[in-house]
Amino acid sequence: MSPSRLVIIVVGVVTAVSAVLADLVIPELAAQHALNPNWPPHAKFHDAQYMVMTALLGLVGVVLALRPGRDPRGRLLCAAAVLATPWLGMLGALPFPGTATYDPEFADRTLFVLGLHGQVLMALVLLMALLVAAAATPRAPADSTARPGTSLAPNSGETSTVEQTGSRR
Repeated sequence: MSPSRLVIIVVGVVTAVSAVLADLVIPELAAQHALNPNWPPHAKFHDAQYMVMTALLGLVGVVLALRPGRDPRGRLLCAAAVLATPWLGMLGALPFPGTATYDPEFADRTLFVLGLHGQVLMALVLLMALLVAAAATPRAPADSTARPGTSLAPNSGETSTVEQTGSRR
């Protein structure tokens, strides 16, 4: 397994589980999210929506990264794009009016690293990992044995001759 594929899979697993762990399972963090009694039901709905969406995007990314086929680079780049979505969404939410990375009542219990909220730092680290993995994903070597007029037959490793009219024999 290539290092790029491994990084993308690890980010996929982190993406699939992190929102549920942080917003629902880990008591100290869940008290600031889904279990926060000060949050109105609609805010809790959107938090639940985010948890489910992030878990699904993480699973889709892992499946894309693990799935075999003829275009592994394309699948890995697609997996990286899918996995970047919730993290880019988190960063993209910051400039919206009235948003914050934490509620004021939890200011004394909020983790900051290098001046960044822990979630923001995690998003930046995971996005950087995806970017590096995508950039390092090797291109398929040029097939020196392919001749003009041949193509791979669907769902097989065999080649078929393509006539000038475009039909297969």
